[in-house]
Amino acid sequence: MSTPRVTPGGLRELGPFNFVFARGAARVMGVDDAHIFSTLGRAKGLFRGWLHFSARLMPFGTLSRKDSEMIIIRVAHLRGCDYELDHHRRLGRRAGIADAEFERILEGPDAGWGDRERAILRAVDELVENKDISDIAWAGIARHLDERKLIGFTLLVGQYDSLATTISTLRIQRDTRA
Repeated sequence: MSTPRVTPGGLRELGPFNFVFARGAARVMGVDDAHIFSTLGRAKGLFRGWLHFSARLMPFGTLSRKDSEMIIIRVAHLRGCDYELDHHRRLGRRAGIADAEFERILEGPDAGWGDRERAILRAVDELVENKDISDIAWAGIARHLDERKLIGFTLLVGQYDSLATTISTLRIQRDTRA
């Protein structure tokens, strides 16, 4: 990836709250600097609003942590967002996604999944690629998710698609391990 278009900020650029959050997140994540937070944190209140929205989708969303991680990993793969993949490989493990299952998520809906996972991954693929879900794929996912979860699913895919766009456009660098 090329040079960041917006460089990660320090205390002056982030303000006290965003700085403390970014530093704490980096420590928890085991990285020198959580570039996503030290970059987006420069937007001050917008960053805090985004954090709240993001947290309401994951980890406090309508879907299970494992489903959420499977969805996020698939979106990151489809979008070629290594930054998201780096973090969600680790978070996916915590949610019960073993390395072999991670690789199957990257392979996609036809990698030997049961009906539920195949339907979810197919719907992710269509939503990311077409910005819509066909009636057939919708019927498939609706067999497994109620209306509340279908809304959460759609918002989660959109959020991580948007985040991949932001990471790519701002040229946010991958984090380095502390």
